[in-house]
Amino acid sequence: MDGTDEGLIQEQIAYYQARAGEYDLLYEQRDDWRELLPVLERMPIHGDVLELACGTGAWTARLAERARSVTALDASPEALALARERVPHDAVSFTEADLFAWRPERRYDTVFFGFWLSHVPPARFAAFWDTVAQAVAPGGAVVFFDTGRGEAASEQVLADASVPSVSRRLEDGREYRVVKVFRDEQDIRDSLTALGWSAEVSPVGDTLLAGLARPPADTER
Repeated sequence: MDGTDEGLIQEQIAYYQARAGEYDLLYEQRDDWRELLPVLERMPIHGDVLELACGTGAWTARLAERARSVTALDASPEALALARERVPHDAVSFTEADLFAWRPERRYDTVFFGFWLSHVPPARFAAFWDTVAQAVAPGGAVVFFDTGRGEAASEQVLADASVPSVSRRLEDGREYRVVKVFRDEQDIRDSLTALGWSAEVSPVGDTLLAGLARPPADTER
């Protein structure tokens, strides 16, 4: 297997393409994600919303309830097909895009991503947040949810991997490597502060995190 950063990312994309039909089982098998619903209600979701790594649309419908429009991106056409069926909303548009290559063509009042940040390799963390900053309108914010360090106990961590990653198995037995960086709230907050962002990151339950971030004031507008 290709051990490079790019090779791992392509394997990660392939995994989510193959897993599209199984993805929603995650929400059926664990209830702790419901603890995020009241947190989402308190977050500044409004106006034109950009959702990164929307998957099968589990969060898209909830965003659409509060937004003027939602632009949802994902690298998996299989997941996007399911998302379009789940969220047949006139104000929601879905676009296939590799988030490590994609660049925004406009700005949004809110940028949201759920359970995506931990799939960004450490070497690409700064570049990813620079891209996000280019997508946030003046006065806008970024809202994100993810798993924290406590989630590592339930994953098959690849201890000797050059990029933090885990091995995951589909129901048909196929195995894939995916990037998985287990960060806690302080780590994310410090990393964003070093990049000039202001961020509030809080634990939700035992294994989840919720974040609200605003871009550097000197981001070119």
